[in-house]
Amino acid sequence: MQNRAVLDSVEFRDLVARRWRISLALTALLFILYYGYIILIATNRQLVSRPVSGATTTGILIAAGVIAGAWVLTAAYVVWANRHYDPAAAQLRARAEKR
Repeated sequence: MQNRAVLDSVEFRDLVARRWRISLALTALLFILYYGYIILIATNRQLVSRPVSGATTTGILIAAGVIAGAWVLTAAYVVWANRHYDPAAAQLRARAEKR
């Protein structure tokens, strides 16, 4: 019954809402990144097939950038979770254990 009070608290609902907002924003950015690349390939073949060096094309370099962008978005979430979400969740957990 004590945990129910924490689950019903405004702090817990705010924490969950913040996590959802961050997750949805980063997911949207990831979709834009991936699908933007696919749309670029579909609409501008001349750009992505332009040779850079040997068999390497701009499309391959852009694809590497998409992968790196996904890593950056993942790192952004991890940093946010470590700095904001985890401490807030620990504080709520500690409060629930005191009751």
